[in-house]
Amino acid sequence: MEKNLTFRFEVREKDIQRVRELAESSGFFYPDEVDVAVELVEERLAKGDASGYFFIFAEIDEITAGYTCFGPIPCTKTSFDLYWIVTHNDFRGKGIGKQLLALTSQVIREMKGHKLYAETSSRQQYLPTQKFYEKNDFEKEAQIKDFYDSGDDKIIYGRKV
Repeated sequence: MEKNLTFRFEVREKDIQRVRELAESSGFFYPDEVDVAVELVEERLAKGDASGYFFIFAEIDEITAGYTCFGPIPCTKTSFDLYWIVTHNDFRGKGIGKQLLALTSQVIREMKGHKLYAETSSRQQYLPTQKFYEKNDFEKEAQIKDFYDSGDDKIIYGRKV
């Protein structure tokens, strides 16, 4: 656990660039995926709660070390999507992701949510992501063959919050 770790719920203009840096640092995401992460920040800044995107930022000495983006799934009563959970590569392995996930779950409960879903790729590169979800009480609920590309399945995990 990191000393001086704080959490912030407010989205700021500087988060546009910082989210780009966080996603790029991971080495996991294609450039168009990084653009989507940034678009969600911009959408939140433009529309606030009406965007349906909620953020929690983890900061160490005022440096954004990681974040989550989540929101209610349209046409469901109590289900939420975990759109993004990213820790900057310089801060990985320090428990920040686990703390972000716990706080995200707490906020979802406060929003009357009961279930959180996360999706990831079946590619070997994403094995640490799959393990992260499994260690944090997510269960594999579905696997859609060749979803992202030939040989690249979509794995959907879910957990009660």
